[in-house]
Amino acid sequence: MLIESYTFGRMVVAGEEYRDDLMIYEKEVNSGWVRKRGHKLHPEDLTWITGKEPDLLVVGTGSSGRMKVTDKTRNHLSGKGIDLWIGETKEAADYFNTRLEEESEKQIAGAFHLTC
Repeated sequence: MLIESYTFGRMVVAGEEYRDDLMIYEKEVNSGWVRKRGHKLHPEDLTWITGKEPDLLVVGTGSSGRMKVTDKTRNHLSGKGIDLWIGETKEAADYFNTRLEEESEKQIAGAFHLTC
């Protein structure tokens, strides 16, 4: 499920427009994603994704990268065998699409903060 476009506060995925932070896994979009502690990403914020056991999680930290991934989250994902890639949301969306197109045998998930 490719990301068609991203601009501040807006992402289009498979023809659908989203204005809330979201997670993507295969053919599913979990919109309205809210982190319990605002601009810090903790393991409990990723339960929907980690339960699906992807090979790679691409995290978009916002248009200016304000969302931070905690060390606890990094360690949690590593312990589950999930590779992690982090970048500002525009770059993360591009990377997500590239990996989907190149890695047909791997399960790729994304978690994207759409604003700051």
